[in-house]
Amino acid sequence: MKSNDTIIRDVYTVLEGRRDKPIDSYTSRIMKDNDKCAEDKILEKIGEESTEVIIASKNDENLVSEAVDLIFHTLLLLVYKGVDLDDLYNEFDSRRG
Repeated sequence: MKSNDTIIRDVYTVLEGRRDKPIDSYTSRIMKDNDKCAEDKILEKIGEESTEVIIASKNDENLVSEAVDLIFHTLLLLVYKGVDLDDLYNEFDSRRG
């Protein structure tokens, strides 16, 4: 099994690739402006996934799966906004201790 950092970095790299060289995929389509602003589409998904995490927690079912969906869409937003993954890690590191 890959280390957690490697998995997150791999996902982030794929998302960056889908942003920079779009293909026919969910992530490429959601990051593309069309009838609706891409950022708005991503933010709506984060809201939806946040609600699903809350419901999963309250019902004690599918919490891990729903949390992964929320984290994925949060990473998607960061990629869309051009945030470097190391900025995220540095912020976590600055909050330790």
